[in-house]
Amino acid sequence: MPSDNVSRIVEARVNDPGAIATAAARRVKAPSLLGTHGKAMIVAADHPARGANGVGADPTAMADRFELLDRLCTALERPGVTGVLATADILEDLLLLGVLDGKSVFGSMNRAGLAGSVFEIDDRFTGYDAEMIAAMGFDGGKMLTRIALDDPATPAALQNTARAVNELNNHQLIAMVEPFMSEWHDGRIRNDLSTDAVVKSITIASGLGRRTAYTWLKLPVVADMERVLASSTLPALLLGGEVKDPEAAFASWGKALQLPTAQGLVVGRSLLYPSNGDVAGAVDKAVSLL
Repeated sequence: MPSDNVSRIVEARVNDPGAIATAAARRVKAPSLLGTHGKAMIVAADHPARGANGVGADPTAMADRFELLDRLCTALERPGVTGVLATADILEDLLLLGVLDGKSVFGSMNRAGLAGSVFEIDDRFTGYDAEMIAAMGFDGGKMLTRIALDDPATPAALQNTARAVNELNNHQLIAMVEPFMSEWHDGRIRNDLSTDAVVKSITIASGLGRRTAYTWLKLPVVADMERVLASSTLPALLLGGEVKDPEAAFASWGKALQLPTAQGLVVGRSLLYPSNGDVAGAVDKAVSLL
């Protein structure tokens, strides 16, 4: 990232913290959650707050904040990118850089389920809350909701997600719920990406909260997406995740996007850290699927 941009962020944070709220107030909001192509293309960058800094063989790739911001700026400049999903620290940096005009913005809400921890299922809300998302003029909040039938922390995790859904609905903001059926294996949490498990997670997540008018789902692309997306009428955004075979991933995303409830993509590491290093090219290819 250019040193003048770094200096601008640090200068504001040290000498004019109110500049963040000022930048949020003057930000030009997105006219729609969907782009001119009729779908959402959201870049996700909330992984570091959960201690998940690795990409591929590099366990600390996302820990370089200047590099991450540089890649985010490149992605957000590409035609067809509609928005961004991140924690407050990253979104505030992007506000200070002035790159969020015309973009939808989603705040990440629960990040306490640190990657690799013994309390990973107990994913408490340590990030944005609905009140601040509304105050910042953002479009919604995202919550990771892992459902482990063998972990007694699961009911509290579901209750906290339901509470956030209710609060976002009260503000008429999108509640982006990312559900997984999860299990403990050798001291680590593993998400079950079988079709049946993803369907079960959707039926559970769809019933959370006293209203679902503003609930959207963030879902992995797995086998038999026709059956997966037939399990709810809630709008669905497809989770990109970290991919080992980009060609196969793009093909599966493109096919799933044809289904009626699929409203777009939320992709992070595979676009920000492509194996060939070409962030703009990876983003453009994803946008072409829309």
